[in-house]
Amino acid sequence: MDTFKSKGPSSCHKEGPMADKYKCLYCKESLQGKKYVQKDGQNCCVPCFDQFGANICEECQKPICVDSKEVHYQNRFWHDTCFCCSLCGQPVSEDTFAVKENKILCNKCTLLDNTLCKGCFHPIVAGDESVEYNGIVWHKDCFICSSCKQVIGLGSFFPRDDQYYCVSCHEAKFAKHCVKCKKIISSGGVTYQDQPWHAECFVCSNCSKQLAGERFTTVEENFYCVDCYKNVVAKKCAGCKNPITGFGKGSSVVAYEGQSWHDYCFQCKTCSENLANKHFVFYDNQIYCPECAKKL
Repeated sequence: MDTFKSKGPSSCHKEGPMADKYKCLYCKESLQGKKYVQKDGQNCCVPCFDQFGANICEECQKPICVDSKEVHYQNRFWHDTCFCCSLCGQPVSEDTFAVKENKILCNKCTLLDNTLCKGCFHPIVAGDESVEYNGIVWHKDCFICSSCKQVIGLGSFFPRDDQYYCVSCHEAKFAKHCVKCKKIISSGGVTYQDQPWHAECFVCSNCSKQLAGERFTTVEENFYCVDCYKNVVAKKCAGCKNPITGFGKGSSVVAYEGQSWHDYCFQCKTCSENLANKHFVFYDNQIYCPECAKKL
């Protein structure tokens, strides 16, 4: 709780005959024999202060003139008659008060604070339908979607960053959409290369087997399980006639004249010397080392 006494915005003085050196900061008129206001080390006449130097009341948005009492709290200013409880409207400039969510509350209304509606800041009394979440309460009709402003009431909602969204608005603003079917992913899902998929949409392009948690490969933006890649997509080794999958042993490939070999299958037809990364002779659709090629 806070308490203080209201006060005027500044001090007023009336100068004697020796004060001709004093001039108003704004209109530059002499302050000799006049009431003037001293604020932040500067002097100005009363009319100029009221027009240019007075603080603006937080409540009524009008200047707090010299003849008004001013209330100052946390870099905000009020006329003392404007500094009132946000609920009951009673002045609190000479009393204790509390501040909650930027609202001023008198002592009496502060005692009701635990049963105040978060939406309208009025008490929730016996018989009122209410909604409670994380210790915060609303009248049922005051609990609304932060986006569409429609009443959520006792319906389903999603909290997010101190905001509350109905199901439709939450899905529209935050839910992920499957890359394949474009529908909302309400739970679970698969992420591949930072893109979301339903698990049932992330499947082999050939056999439709779900690939979540399985080994797979990608060819021209299509996904294939290991078996379909071997049997349908992968090139066959010209040496052993088995698929060149790129998995495990033989992940390096030798390609020549439109044919491909596992690196360990790329060997001389006669002496079986491995010729990967070596000179070779291609003759009659076969591979030979230079020495064996001389004997052909």
